[in-house]
Parts: sequence; C-alpha cells; structure tokens
Amino acid sequence: MTQPPKPCACSMPLRTLAGWCQWAIPVGFLAGSASALFLWSLDRATETRGAFPWLLWFLPAAGFGVGWIYHRIGQKAEGGTNLIIEQIHTPSAGVPARLAPLVLIGTLITHLCGGSAGREGTAVQMGGSIASILGRRFKLPPDTIRVVLMTGLAAGFGSVFGTPIAGAVFTLEVIARDRTQYRMLLPLLVASWVGDLTCSAWGIQHAIFQISRSTGTTLSDFFEPVLWSKVMIAAVVFGCASRVFTALSHRLNEAFKHSVPYAPLRPMIGGIIVIALVYLVGTRDYLGLGVSSNDPAAVTLLSAFEAGGAGPWSWAWKLIFTVVTIASGFKGGEVTPLFFIGATLGHALALLLGAPVDLLAGLGLIAVFAGATKTPLACTLLGVELFGAHYALYFAVACWLAQRCSGSATLYPRNVRG
Repeated sequence: MTQPPKPCACSMPLRTLAGWCQWAIPVGFLAGSASALFLWSLDRATETRGAFPWLLWFLPAAGFGVGWIYHRIGQKAEGGTNLIIEQIHTPSAGVPARLAPLVLIGTLITHLCGGSAGREGTAVQMGGSIASILGRRFKLPPDTIRVVLMTGLAAGFGSVFGTPIAGAVFTLEVIARDRTQYRMLLPLLVASWVGDLTCSAWGIQHAIFQISRSTGTTLSDFFEPVLWSKVMIAAVVFGCASRVFTALSHRLNEAFKHSVPYAPLRPMIGGIIVIALVYLVGTRDYLGLGVSSNDPAAVTLLSAFEAGGAGPWSWAWKLIFTVVTIASGFKGGEVTPLFFIGATLGHALALLLGAPVDLLAGLGLIAVFAGATKTPLACTLLGVELFGAHYALYFAVACWLAQRCSGSATLYPRNVRG
C-alpha cells in the first residue's frame, strides 16, 4: 500500500501565519516610528557637532558617561543586538525594556561628540525591545514571541535604511538555523514594509546612491571578461577587508575587557584614542556616520561614488576609527561605517584596476557588509533596492565571493548555526 506523503516541515496553518502577520503590523509601526525619531535626532546631533567642533574634546567624558550608565543600569541591555538574537534562539527572560532608551541615548551621545559609529544597531535594538515589550504585555506564547522579536529586527533594519526587502531577508540570514525558519519570511516582510512606510510618513528621507546607467546595462556588458575579472578581484579584496574588520573588532574588544576591568573607562580610553587619530590623520572626515558633509572637499560615503572623491587609504582610516569606537564600548552600529569602508575601498580599487568608480564603490558598499555579516542574499537585495536591478548579477557575484573570502568570524558571534 502506498504511504501518504509526509507533511512538509515548513508547512503551517494559515491561521498561524495570519496571526504572525497581525502582530507584524503594530511592531512595524512602532519600530518605524522609533527609527524616525532616532534618525531625526541623529541629524540634529550631527549638525550640532559640525557647528561646534570643540565637542570632540568631550568624547572621552561622553564615553565614560555612556559606559557608566550601562554599567549601573544597563545590565543585560549591554548585550545589544546579540542579546536579541540569543532571545530568539532560546527565549528566557526576554529583552529588557530599558534597552531602547539606553541605546538611543548612547548612540546620540556617541555621534554628538564624534564617535565613528553607525545607526543600524540602534534601530534594530529598539525594534527588538519594542517587540519584546508587546510580547510580555499580551503574554504571547514563546513561539509567537520568537517571531515577533524577529519582526522587530526586520522593521528596525528596513526602516533605518529604507530597504524593506533586505531588512526581512537580512533577519532570516542572521537568525535562521535551518530551512524551516524561512516560513517566517512573510511576517518579516510585512513588519519591514510597514516600518519603512511609517518612517517615511514621518518625513524621514534616506540618502540616495547612484551607479551610472551607462555601466552594466547592456547585454554586452555582462559578457565583458575584462570587467568581470576586475569585479571578481575587487570582491576578493572586499572579503579580506571584512575579515580584517571583524577580527580587529573582536580582538580589540577582548583586549579592552582584559586590560581595563572597570567598564566605564573603556570608552573613555577609546575616546582619547579617537582624538589622537584625528590629529594624526589631520582630518575629521572619519568621525560620525560619514554619509555626507557640508564640506565639499570632505571624504564621505556619497563622494566615494565620484572620481577623486576619496583617497587611497580612506577605507583603512575609517576602519581604524570605527573599530576603536565600537570595540571600546560606544554605541551605534557597524553597518554604515562598513558601507563607507566598502565604498571607499571600491573607489581605490577602481582607480587601481581601471574600472568604473561608481560600480566598484557600489559593489564595495554591499560586499564588505556581506562578508562581515555572512548575509550575501540580503546584501544582494540591498544593492537592488539601493541602486536598481540593472546590476543584480554583479551584486550577487560580489557578495558571494566576498562572503567566501571573509573567514568564519562574524559581527554576530551568538548566531551559531546548528
């Protein structure tokens, strides 16, 4: 007698899926609103630092203050994004509600005084904290809380960068241990899309990146062996840069913990080192986000897409500034600095290899991030959302190669796949 087919491991009642999507809507709205508040405040902090350059001298004191707050009342909140990932895999006490305000205040202080940090860590942690609060408030079962936490991560990432599809897939690639977890894609897409719409509805505008449409848009371009060889060489270098960034970040963080037992002193020392680096390099281009600047001569993420918009070692200086800032205990994130590192490295490689500057800058922006986080699919989609689908094949190859060459280290060490 023929045996009936076994049910698919990833199948589920439509009622369960609908319930997850139902929770994804309020999570997306609240996380998107939190991201809007954060991005607006971050712009004000950046403008204030530009108007009052002497604020850089307060970076060590700001670091001590942030470190002391986390040391005294942060407790579990110190785990940040890794804490949320841990709670998704093994739910226990949940994500503390204080995580959201602490990381918001800590990140704004970091940027106000010139720390080289990003913004995605703050948005993701606020989204996870909001999701956890909802889960506890409505006493949701553990499986539902797990999905709700994931929607918080997706909504935070999608709203802070304006890339909802990448936000959903990024969460899956970071979290998923097996294929069955891909059943959660729909609620993650809903949360990320609602978060992005909400953030935009509050009047937040994201930076616009462009790759010239004259590059890579015709069929003959995709069969140009010389250009492809340059793209693959650059992708390998991008992966090596990811490897250096993650290795230095983890090792310097451990060195700070081993050498400086009192936690508040670590970011204080990091702030002193950042000030010393500013005067060593002779520029403030590597402070803060680095997306844009009022100084037309400054090296920025946007200028990396223009010929002559970055120096040959801009990527290395930004890497050092960011590693010192984050490893010592300042708050923010690594993704936007990784965008800066990748784009300026791509700019330098384009000049060296004789390739289109804007194309390699765009590939570097997503590929270095892909290597550092081991999320090549999400970063390919990120490239499509930022630059358009014309270059999707370049994005896919660059992200895959960079991830393969980036080693085993990742920015999220608690994401240990079973």
